[in-house]
Order: sequence, then structure tokens, then C-alpha cells
Amino acid sequence: MAERSPAARMVRRWVLHPALGVFSLLVFGLFRILPVDAASALGGAAARLIGPKTRADKTARRNLARAFPDKSTGDIDGIMRGLWDNLGRTVAEYPHLARIPAIGPDSRVEVIDPEIITETAKQGGPMIILSAHMANWEISAKAATDYGVQFSGIYRAASNPIVERLMLDCRKEVYTEMLPKGRDGAKATVKVLVSGNRLGVLIDQKMNEGEPIPFFGRDAMTATSPAELGLRFGAPLIPVRVERLDGVHFRITVHPPVQVPEEGDRKSKARAMMTEVNALLESWVRERPEQWFWVHRRWPD
Repeated sequence: MAERSPAARMVRRWVLHPALGVFSLLVFGLFRILPVDAASALGGAAARLIGPKTRADKTARRNLARAFPDKSTGDIDGIMRGLWDNLGRTVAEYPHLARIPAIGPDSRVEVIDPEIITETAKQGGPMIILSAHMANWEISAKAATDYGVQFSGIYRAASNPIVERLMLDCRKEVYTEMLPKGRDGAKATVKVLVSGNRLGVLIDQKMNEGEPIPFFGRDAMTATSPAELGLRFGAPLIPVRVERLDGVHFRITVHPPVQVPEEGDRKSKARAMMTEVNALLESWVRERPEQWFWVHRRWPD
């Protein structure tokens, strides 16, 4: 990709970023004052209208065609409608995260096997919760909080500082802390695990420094650091699946900890563990392809 000129960078910093930031403030403000069901429905409708006109739509369609070569154009169109609806709903639900109950008579979240996490937490020691950009991926953190298990989350910082602030404000009530990717975040991650606390990681984005591990029949650069950290600090890796059922209602399935291979060094064990995780993630996506984040470049071109 060609490097931007100084003038282009200046326009981006002093014109585009502030404009997008103000627009985001207005949109988030609207979503916040609406009831959560209305906000979610509005976000889904807006994304279904705007999403197909973006460059990301082309990226997602290319990824879908490669992952599902047997699906027809009509099938892909249906998945794309669901994809944009889910992403729009997820964005609109951010201002309401802290008020989406996962337990009690008004719960909007069905949780399968929560004791895998709650009992592990009672035993003490670090824990790494693995999930993916599916449905509303932040709901797992809210559910864990409602069950009395809080954890720190690793995230990729938004390029727009106003959007970044908005997202962090929405997340602060459902995470102990948010750790940015990068050197500082890596140090903080180690500190979390050394302290015997819990860490949440979304493991489905492209990692240039990762390992090529199969995903939908093609190598995808995958971070092995979650498994390496788990082996180093004795932290079980617990996969957690999130599904959107209907509107602002979800199902969370907690899977047993990823098995640690008996043989091999730490690096080979970590790769084997993340190969298992990728296979599990692929099974989730195949069941609900419209709820995964197809819009980013998961595979090398």
C-alpha cells in the first residue's frame, strides 16, 4: 500500500478524524437513548443499507466465496444480509452492554456450562478465555461479569481517538481493564497472568507475526501466543462461543479447556493447541456464517 503524503495525513488527522468522531458521538448518543431492542434493530437496518456499498463488502464476499466454493450467489447474498445486520446490531448494542442481563428473570443470555469457568475461577490461578468476532462478541464479558468472573480483554485500538474513547467507555463496566495490542499491552498481559487473574482473547484476526495454521482449508496467520502464555503460566485455555438467537438475545456455550499435548516442546504444543482452536472456530462459523466477521483480510491474498 502506498504511503500517504504529508498533506493527506494532515487532512486525515484534522478533518476526517474529527468529522467521523462527531458523527460517531451523535450516532452513539442516539443508540444510547433508544431502548436496546429499538437501537439494535435500527443499527441492523442501517448496516444492511450502508454495508453493501462499502469496500468491506467486497472483501467479505471474496472471503465467503473462497471458504464456501459450493455456495451459490444467492446463498452468499443471504449470508451478507445477515452479516451486515449482525454487525449493525452489535455496534448499536455497545452503549447498552452494561444493561444486557445474563442472569435472572430478565436475562437475555442463555449460558451453557458456565461452571467450567466459575469453578475454574474458584480454584484460583490464571485463566485464558478464547472467543471470536461472532454475534455480539462483547456479550461473553458481560455474562462472565454477571456470574462473578471478571477478566481483562486484549483489543486493537481504533485509529480514530474519539471512536476509541467511545468504545472504551462502553467496555469499562464489563472488563477489569482493556489491554491494547503491542509491546505495552504484552507487558500488561504477562502481569495479569503472573497475578493469577483472567484474560480474554479474540483469536480470529490476521496476525502478521503469527503461524500459518489451517482455517477453512487455507493457511491463516494465527497467533500462538495465547497457547504459549497458557503453557508458560499454567493457565487453561477455555473456548467460549457466542451466538445471536433473535434480536438482542444470545446463547453462550463454554467449552472444556483445550487439551495440552503430552509430547513436544512449548512451541510445538502451542501450535497443536491453536490448530485445535482454529478447527473449533471453523465449526462455529460453518454453523452460523452470517454472524462472523468476514469483512477483514483473514487470509493472505
